[in-house]
Amino acid sequence: LLFLQRVLLLVASDVDALCACKILQALFQCDHVQYTLVPVAGWQELETAFLEHKDQFKYFVLINCGANVDLLEILQPEEDTFFFVCDSHRPINVVNVYNDTQIKLLVKQDDDLDVPAYDDIFRDEEDEEEDSENESDGSEPLEKRRRFEEEVIERTMKRRQRREWEARRREILFDYEQYEYHGTSSAMVMFDLAWIMSKDLNDMLWWAIVGLTDQWVQDKITQMKYVTDIGILQRHVSRHNHRNEDEENSLSIDCMRIAFEYDLRLALYQHWSLYESLCNTSYTSASLKLWSVQGQKRLQEFLADMGLPLKQVKQKFNSMDMSLKENLREMIEESANKFGMKDLRVQTFSIHFGFKNKFSASDIVYATTSLMENIEKEGPETTNFIKALDSLSRGNLDKLHQGLDLAKKQLRAIQQTVASCICTNLVISQGPFLYCSLMEGTPDVKLFSKPVSLCLLSKYLLKSFVCSTKNKRCKLLPLVMAAPMDVEQGTVIMVGIPPETESSDKKNFFGRAFEKAAESTSSRTLHNHFEMSIIELKTEDRSKFLDALISLLS
Repeated sequence: LLFLQRVLLLVASDVDALCACKILQALFQCDHVQYTLVPVAGWQELETAFLEHKDQFKYFVLINCGANVDLLEILQPEEDTFFFVCDSHRPINVVNVYNDTQIKLLVKQDDDLDVPAYDDIFRDEEDEEEDSENESDGSEPLEKRRRFEEEVIERTMKRRQRREWEARRREILFDYEQYEYHGTSSAMVMFDLAWIMSKDLNDMLWWAIVGLTDQWVQDKITQMKYVTDIGILQRHVSRHNHRNEDEENSLSIDCMRIAFEYDLRLALYQHWSLYESLCNTSYTSASLKLWSVQGQKRLQEFLADMGLPLKQVKQKFNSMDMSLKENLREMIEESANKFGMKDLRVQTFSIHFGFKNKFSASDIVYATTSLMENIEKEGPETTNFIKALDSLSRGNLDKLHQGLDLAKKQLRAIQQTVASCICTNLVISQGPFLYCSLMEGTPDVKLFSKPVSLCLLSKYLLKSFVCSTKNKRCKLLPLVMAAPMDVEQGTVIMVGIPPETESSDKKNFFGRAFEKAAESTSSRTLHNHFEMSIIELKTEDRSKFLDALISLLS
């Protein structure tokens, strides 16, 4: 189908999308398909890119964007234009699901989409023309008059049925569209495609792993879904990476090997010091309450319990004594259990390049994310995207290391911001949700004008707040977080995240709530992000918007 045509790739700015894009690029290369790649950060860019290219291209591939809105309505394409949509955003818009001609959805077969039945939401326009030739002039025979009365009754019944159907349709669609959540990672869907075509390579498998890990790091999927998908990928890993033991020693410099492992849930610890990683990982930092003096004391007790000297813990992980490193995971896990951190172990994969380069999947996610949202270099937005995309290729270790350094800065910034928000009581209960707003002039505030960084900050802050508050009711509340977006234009960026509970299904109702609150107060908002629960808002409209949100959710 695509062999003779040039294809336009429209790719969203998240790590899962980048990984899916890498797999598709590799597949296109196999089959000599010509394509043009355009990064799109939001709906406006997507529309602009489509308008600019619609005359040269007939085939468009959308990665992690486009599924949750009515594409044909928004883009108004010609009839000979086709869209292939690979997007983990749910729920998928019903028109996209039932349009077979122009929109092809790439989804895993076992993904439960819960789409309403066709007949419940679409119906053929019935001829409801009034039969005007039956106007009575009072002198027609009885037979004709009786037929006329029957028709009137039938028409009234039809109208009533239609009204009932429409009310039911509204209800069904409301239930279906109420919550935003995420399906299978797009990189995994692309890898599945490669596997079905028997073109799957180890590199593609690694990108699929990174895509799934991105969903886990960004807290977009449930633990259950993560473990299930890890199991699926594990089978592929053993298929691609089985080697005889004696061959193990003859590893060449340029080979790569993927391994499944139970690793520590500590951010970047193999490229940092253990101490820094414990302080800047949200799980350990929140559990130990490191923003307080008491928490710092607990950290010292935790390290003492493991029997690790401070000098060792504070130096680079690579330079630690080999004897300590050998049983490190077991030692840490044993002590963590005593300190109430029962989930410090996580199932994941690591990759080895040649002899000395080893990275875990989450290392790559943090590095790629920070390259994508790098605020240090001023330049066109797309340079960050291209750098992040390049860092995923194994030939670009220097870019990856640059990403790791940036990621450490970002994790530190997040942790310091969380600490200051909690210590200065910036998280306020607004009734149905918690609210926190970062002021202009806060350190690192520019970083949090970026969507992924703001979402990570919000999730870390909510975790920490739940650990620090004594108020039982507050522990069950969702959080709305705001940060300055563009000072000159007077806008803030706002994100809503679901409550932090053990059994959370990760479904987010803020997207719809934000839309309704903006509508009812005619606040000047911009719903430009592919995640519906992130919006931009004029600063002076913020208080009326929040008031509406409170009364809406109360």
